[in-house]
Amino acid sequence: MKDFLIYGKHDENTLAQMTTCMAFDDAAAGVLCADGHLGYAHPIGGVVGYTDHISISGVGFDIACGNMAVRLDARADDIRPQVGKILADIAAVVSFGVGRSNDEKVDHDLFDSRLWEDAGVPELKTMARNQLGTVGSGNHYVDLFEDDAGFVWIGNHFGSRGLGHKITTKYLELAGAKDGMLVPPALVPADDDLGRGYMAGVELGGLYAYAGREWVIERVRKIIGGNVTFSVHNHHNWCWRETHNGIDMWVVRKGATPAFPGQYGFVGGSMGDDAVILRGIDSPLSKASLYSTVHGAGRIMSRTEARGRFVRDPITKKKERQPGRVRHDEWQNWIRDKGVTLIGADLDEAPQAYRRLPEVLAAHAGTVEIMHTLHPFGVIMAGANEFDPYKD
Repeated sequence: MKDFLIYGKHDENTLAQMTTCMAFDDAAAGVLCADGHLGYAHPIGGVVGYTDHISISGVGFDIACGNMAVRLDARADDIRPQVGKILADIAAVVSFGVGRSNDEKVDHDLFDSRLWEDAGVPELKTMARNQLGTVGSGNHYVDLFEDDAGFVWIGNHFGSRGLGHKITTKYLELAGAKDGMLVPPALVPADDDLGRGYMAGVELGGLYAYAGREWVIERVRKIIGGNVTFSVHNHHNWCWRETHNGIDMWVVRKGATPAFPGQYGFVGGSMGDDAVILRGIDSPLSKASLYSTVHGAGRIMSRTEARGRFVRDPITKKKERQPGRVRHDEWQNWIRDKGVTLIGADLDEAPQAYRRLPEVLAAHAGTVEIMHTLHPFGVIMAGANEFDPYKD
């Protein structure tokens, strides 16, 4: 078994999944970050560098999922009394879930790119146009924060929506991948037509995700007012060509943030926890980590465990949801005590379903430094009844 660097504590299935990802001959290095947990054929929080192959599983279905945050010159005290109205205004112009609830269509020059043909997905343009600028559901969000100096920050988290999901599905089928969580990752040679086509799709997903996050941030900024004084933006589901220890490799970071020396990253906690702006630092441990860090707090229970599962009543034949590990009153008390105004979400995204971000970051001490701590006061996510097949 090839060794890999492990941060924090993990269950046996997550460790076994990472071990499987490292079992391939050209797996040159691996890292499991402290927010890691089980994923589809590759753990969330898992970073692996392959010399000759690209891991479709390592990028995952939500190609280029990532975070963006901006600081405004607006003061939190000035807008806090109107936070409910601000969130309602955001919900009116930004769509959450699978559909689009507003009429504003987003155009972008990425639709003229040759990448659509190179990836073999020109038929996805119409769907992609219709979804550009939508946030989705699951753990995807728009947040309003206050930093320790009293300034407003806007943060968001989402990826390439149905475009990335369909690109991934196409190439998983072409690669003959097995279905399921505990299966070997799907690897494709980087230097053949399949690998090149897939990487064109990854590049396209990255452009699409960046355009969507930037559009959403700007719409929220217009609602709040003020000017941007600082910005940070990066992926955490992607594949990069990098050199580590003199070895050229394809590095996949699934739910892991690149953190090269001096590079900034925005890492969110849960809906009721602080977030941070961090920066990578240079150290032997950073180098061994492939200059990677966490992308969030990390789940400690599945969505079904948190909210409960539906069971059919043997008498009425109706499906009823059985209680999960997170109680509704506990969730709401947490949010109230933190002073957060919340629109949407459900028990599966409650803070109780996640680790605490300070503990996760502490495990990566010596590889990153915290530049700003952000305190949430407004959170908007898709509602409990919003079905979205593209959530991660």
